[in-house]
Amino acid sequence: MDSADGPRDGSGADTAGVSDLQTLAAQLRRMNSEINRLVHAFAHAQGLHATDVQALGAILDADTPLTPGRLREHLGLTSGAVTACLDRLERSGHIRRARESSDRRVVHLHYEPGAKAAARSFFMPLAEAAAGARSASAPQELEATLRFLGRMNGELARMQVPRR
Repeated sequence: MDSADGPRDGSGADTAGVSDLQTLAAQLRRMNSEINRLVHAFAHAQGLHATDVQALGAILDADTPLTPGRLREHLGLTSGAVTACLDRLERSGHIRRARESSDRRVVHLHYEPGAKAAARSFFMPLAEAAAGARSASAPQELEATLRFLGRMNGELARMQVPRR
């Protein structure tokens, strides 16, 4: 067998694809674990819950200001849990709720600039690690990685998961 063909499982079937998928899954879990470790440390330092930090990320990454309802859908939480989360975030100075539209019932969520700066400072080592990995990669590798992550996030967003 040519080593470029990959391992075989005795039936003659190529198992390299399975091995690659298992390796990819392990690396994604490892990266998720490392990021979760940082998120939990930030949450602890700020007196927040890890879910609060997820909410902050969603508010930060949204193309347009989120509403509590859209945040609830994104996080898969009950409306009561989202209200408690937003209350904690507002009390701690991380977000503000604003009624900006002609319909005063619509509430938009905004990440406060000072809190955003604190998060940026805390997560600077993560940004530096990403910059280090990027500088050690060829431009084509980065482009392929970004395309893959975009596709992966699209697939994950389409997954139906039970809502609480």
